[in-house]
Amino acid sequence: MTMPALTAGWMAGATGGRLLCGDAACAVGAIVADTRRIEAGDFFVALRGPRFDGHAFAGVARDAGAAGALVDTAYGGPLWGAIVQVDDTTAGLQRLAHAVRVASGARVVAITGSAGKTTTKDAIATLLGLRHGVVKNIGNLNNHIGLPLSLLQLRTNPEMAVMELGMNHAGEIRQLVAIAEPDARVWTNVGDAHLGFFDSPDAIADAKAEILEGAGSGAVLICNADDARVMARVGGFPGRTITFGLSAGATVRAGQVEELGVAGTRARLVTPAGTCDVETALIGRGNLLNVLAAVATALEFGIPLSAIPDGVRALRPADHRGVVHRLSSGAVLIDDSYNSSPSALRLALDTVAREPHARRRIAVLGEMLELGGQTTAMHAACGRAAAEAGLDRLVAVGGPAALALATAAMAAGLPASHVDYVATSAEAASLLEGTLGEGDLVLVKGSRGIGTDLVVTTLLGGQG
Repeated sequence: MTMPALTAGWMAGATGGRLLCGDAACAVGAIVADTRRIEAGDFFVALRGPRFDGHAFAGVARDAGAAGALVDTAYGGPLWGAIVQVDDTTAGLQRLAHAVRVASGARVVAITGSAGKTTTKDAIATLLGLRHGVVKNIGNLNNHIGLPLSLLQLRTNPEMAVMELGMNHAGEIRQLVAIAEPDARVWTNVGDAHLGFFDSPDAIADAKAEILEGAGSGAVLICNADDARVMARVGGFPGRTITFGLSAGATVRAGQVEELGVAGTRARLVTPAGTCDVETALIGRGNLLNVLAAVATALEFGIPLSAIPDGVRALRPADHRGVVHRLSSGAVLIDDSYNSSPSALRLALDTVAREPHARRRIAVLGEMLELGGQTTAMHAACGRAAAEAGLDRLVAVGGPAALALATAAMAAGLPASHVDYVATSAEAASLLEGTLGEGDLVLVKGSRGIGTDLVVTTLLGGQG
């Protein structure tokens, strides 16, 4: 199926709006919500939010050459080109994206999970791209605005779209699934990210389980056989279920796993299509599960098993998500600074502990945000895990929660002389700059709000 060319009239019908002015046959270029990115012929979506109102920039869009705009009923600004008016522009954008998704005829894969969504999305897109034309989320645009903007890429007539669905409150995945109407749903895991917005990990699992909603008998679910909370919620799925994991009963499973530390992982894959040996540069067991999810999805959509090893070998981590840097000093830096949660941190510490060639194991751990009433207890548990990982040096960064992590690490046996607590990432960077040498292994991980990527930037720039 070929996506029809968008016109102002088509948009008005798709959004449930009306053409306030202009020609219904007016061709629509890119759909843009940021006037700084508008080019001649683009169509501006004037979104309203708690701290901004895109309608105030309608004149800027006009002056930049926009063909028109999507506005709401409160709009009283300039009229030019083709103006489509709807009750709510965010809802209108979502309806437009869903209409494009349906009209395109593309097959859509949607991904949810507490950790590893972006890595899984990139891996699935890479493997599917061996045989299909594929689009995926633009950057990290995976919420109620970002997903629709990403789905609008289907106007380019790819065969498939791979979309991650983000959430931090109940009900959000339900809305995103309705917009994306996926053919395949991938559920990677349930963790403790965003626990501050939920009563328990089980409540997080219930919210993630919204990805199952609206599925028919022809839908496919690809889910983590090793995650008890996932498996407890998928029994009633009306379509086919494909599992992945290390468990013996998984549809696509890994055996003979050989962890290579910062060099990645080797494993033998057992699938319904046969077996093959794979090696990935993505580090740690968590990433091995992400790869298995991607392989299961690729096989479901016709990628031959013979193509899987080369495809897996080509996978690389996204920026700040487990990227390995080798510094001129001889030290190795694991940049996992994009975000953090207790479960993801424990996996990262396990990778550090398993590295066979490290002279010193060092971790810069930023405070983990959005954990609510469990903040102190979970940081303390991670401090104990840091001690168990055999660190030679720990630098905890942030507020009282980070101090709780450092204190617990010392109580669990990490010598006080090996532990530093600082309030800012700039201080952490100063502590390490110029101190690293041959054989040192440094993990940098923290919530985005703590800015531990500054430590990475400093070590890469100053250390080389």
